[in-house]
Amino acid sequence: MKKFLVLVMLTAIAICLLAGCASGASTYTDPKQAINIDVNKEFIIALDSNPTTGYSWQEDYDAGMLELVKKTYEEGETAGKDVVGAGGVEYFRFKALKAGHASVTMDYKRPWEEEVAEQKVFTVNIG
Repeated sequence: MKKFLVLVMLTAIAICLLAGCASGASTYTDPKQAINIDVNKEFIIALDSNPTTGYSWQEDYDAGMLELVKKTYEEGETAGKDVVGAGGVEYFRFKALKAGHASVTMDYKRPWEEEVAEQKVFTVNIG
């Protein structure tokens, strides 16, 4: 079972990296890594998600500094293959609007509940 989970995690990371390369935008999964971006350029935040449980990532950011261009979800390879609760990856494509510093706070929660299961804060440096 451990090997299977490792394989799923590696696949998700590979998908994230490929999605960033194919789109011309860098992809970030680790909030410890600062996002350094130029004005009018785009970047992607990609996070593992499992909406079948009701949980999804809710984004919070300064709309004067960043624009959310697109939010998408991609099922994992195990989804639809008799795997209960199989998850995937949520992608958030942002565009930097003006120079300065911003942050993107991502809360993993059920929209109808107040409690946050997990929070990730990404630092964005716009030059």
